[in-house]
Amino acid sequence: MTLGDEIHMMGNWFIIHFTENEGMAFGMKFGGSFGKLILSIFRIIAVVAIGWYLIKISRAKESTGLIISLSLIFAGAMGNIIDSAFYGLIFSESKFHEIAQLFPPGGGYGHFLHGKVVDMLYFPVLRGAYPQWIPIWGGDEFIFFRPVFNIADSSITVGVFILIIFQKKLFKKENQ
Repeated sequence: MTLGDEIHMMGNWFIIHFTENEGMAFGMKFGGSFGKLILSIFRIIAVVAIGWYLIKISRAKESTGLIISLSLIFAGAMGNIIDSAFYGLIFSESKFHEIAQLFPPGGGYGHFLHGKVVDMLYFPVLRGAYPQWIPIWGGDEFIFFRPVFNIADSSITVGVFILIIFQKKLFKKENQ
């Protein structure tokens, strides 16, 4: 697949859309090359902290739901770190209508911790246009659930939602 290619799995409801995310969630960037390094180091520190906390709560026999939700966050963060750390080292630059090469002769397009994260899952559930009478956006295309994401992002999101929705139940032992 080349950058921007799409495979429609269920009509226009589920699409595999190959894209490379240079920064954080929703493609936001953080201060160029130096910002990318800071973001990668922050991710590593966060994963180490979550891993340490997971070991602590596992030994203390805390709530299984808490362990599962934090494990989902940990696994998703690790997946994105691995992508960011190594993708740029082993692949050439992706361009529209040009397939990236695995282990190119001159090396990859980026340095360690400077790679992009591959996103591919796209669920444009509702499509339409804003009514003309709405200021600024009138007549513009509307797509509900526009972000393209990957399985690691899904894992983080599900883990965070579990923590938010069931927080009173999951942290009951700590609150007492």
